[in-house]
Amino acid sequence: MKFVDEYRDAAIVRRLSEAIARAATRPWTVMEICGGQTHAIVKYGLDELLPPGVTLVHGPGCPVCVTPAEMIDQAVGLALRPGVTLCSFGDMLRVPGSGIDLLTAKARGGGVRMVYSPLDAVEFARAHPSQQVVFFAVGFETTAPANAMAALRAERMGLANFSMVVSHVLVPPAMRAILGAPGNLVQGFLAAGHVCAVMGTGEYGPIAREFRAPVVVTGFEPVDILEGLLRCIRQLEAGRAEVENAYARVVRAEGNLPARAIVGQVFEVVDRNWRGLGVIASSGWGLKGRFAAFDAVKRFGLGAPAAAAAGECVSGEILRGLKKPPQCPAFGTRCTPEHPIGAPMVSSEGACAAYHRYRLRSRSESAA
Repeated sequence: MKFVDEYRDAAIVRRLSEAIARAATRPWTVMEICGGQTHAIVKYGLDELLPPGVTLVHGPGCPVCVTPAEMIDQAVGLALRPGVTLCSFGDMLRVPGSGIDLLTAKARGGGVRMVYSPLDAVEFARAHPSQQVVFFAVGFETTAPANAMAALRAERMGLANFSMVVSHVLVPPAMRAILGAPGNLVQGFLAAGHVCAVMGTGEYGPIAREFRAPVVVTGFEPVDILEGLLRCIRQLEAGRAEVENAYARVVRAEGNLPARAIVGQVFEVVDRNWRGLGVIASSGWGLKGRFAAFDAVKRFGLGAPAAAAAGECVSGEILRGLKKPPQCPAFGTRCTPEHPIGAPMVSSEGACAAYHRYRLRSRSESAA
């Protein structure tokens, strides 16, 4: 297949869903990791095509959703400092911290600037030498190469007014944490194709073997997702637990070697706190010592962020696959995209936003 509409072909989707129904003789629970996959599943109703025993649950694959409130608080605090401009991707602006979000900070006169690339923040720093420019570097392995390139370019340009708040998280440690947690329901994974396009598939084999949980790398279109799920179900039925690449048109086993090399120059593995999941050992990237001058936490003497108190949002249970968004008492009432309580309702990849956009409206219209 060459064109995107072929990966949305209804006849192929039906054949794959029927093949899954034939393959599944027992109940199975599979988690898709990526928020983009979650939106495709909910938008196209792929979960509603599955046999009753096969359940798809949604994982911590939205970088905005897993950025803890205390990191938002740090970014807000920087934005409200005189002479500081906090640059961020747009989907971070409305994520609630323990107090206010970045958009509210901007409304109160804070220096908040939306950018489409970390290199935009570097260029803004070059053009405004009297301003301290801080880039809010969040995301999984997919955004890390561009963020690393920003640090390398700032170093090359000798920018003394550029720094970064780094909140990078890594997928494989989160998978381990989910599989090892009490009450875990997940028996297999659909891994995120874009993460594997950068990092390859080598880290997933030990996880599959240790936890007897198959991992199938897949893409983001309906045919991709159901093909990956079919492969995962066949492994579970056969008692196998291996890594399969169902996204070979994009993903290679070794990943993107130049991108990995750039990341390796700039970042080192650190422990990271995840919203709703807590601290996971060796689950993030931080700046290496060579780039300490670009660490905004050190530059502004911020220290370790204080843990924010848990609120009404049940995002932790949703991100671990223990609940789905409609099971939250606040979903669609007190928590909406216009007035979000938690990050999964804000982000374009959040599970709550997907259900609110594609399920709440359609069911209300059906009832009407």
